[in-house]
Amino acid sequence: MSDPTPIPPLELGGRTFQSRLILGTGKFEDLTTMQAAFEASGTEMITVALRRVNFDADGKADLIQAIDPERYLLLPNTAACFTAEEAIRTARLARELGGWNWVKLEVIGDTKTLFPDTVELLKATEVLVKEDFVVLPYTTDDPVTCRRLEDLGAAAVMPLGAPIGSGMGIRNRANLRLILEQSNVPVIVDAGVGTASDAAIAMELGADAVLMNTAVAGADDPVAMARAMKLAVEAGYLARHAGRIPAKLYATASSPLSGLIE
Repeated sequence: MSDPTPIPPLELGGRTFQSRLILGTGKFEDLTTMQAAFEASGTEMITVALRRVNFDADGKADLIQAIDPERYLLLPNTAACFTAEEAIRTARLARELGGWNWVKLEVIGDTKTLFPDTVELLKATEVLVKEDFVVLPYTTDDPVTCRRLEDLGAAAVMPLGAPIGSGMGIRNRANLRLILEQSNVPVIVDAGVGTASDAAIAMELGADAVLMNTAVAGADDPVAMARAMKLAVEAGYLARHAGRIPAKLYATASSPLSGLIE
């Protein structure tokens, strides 16, 4: 039986993805659990923090070899970079090592909150776009910064929902709505998701996709949580486009009170 409510694919960076859920590779207990979680999630895009991957003399790494390139787009991540120069160098190394011209661009400005340094982020975005990278920048939930990233040629904007790994969910719905209203590129909520309802809320607000790592890898059962996140992203998308009823202070009877049989 065909799905009566199919979810349209995500168009991003000149490619088409059936899944709107993006997962990271960090913090999993082992590679087998990681692979099972990817399978359960239905994801087609996987982020890898290259500065935390150990390569052997031949330029190979167990983590990267565990990801099937026929099934998943590998998205190198400039995590742990604190300047535009570091992030640019890491992206260039990723292209030299594996031919990857996609990059999840992170330039961290604070070690306690892991908030982005938006000044350095804009610098790195401008350089990498000119070098024909598909740039997906992790940024604050600031509409002005998101607009500037789009103007520089970012393939998407990726505002945080809450600090990385915090699990606090979407903390500023108003800013996210403003970003969604103005953006002409996909908006991907990145960081802060803790459970399936957070992912559903992001999609209900209008996000095009959700990126997460800790919420799945850190769960007691990562595979079950990955499945939950898949369903939540789909449910949130469908709810958004189905058109919810308006919220009201008082009750409205499901059955009319007029014309009752006496």
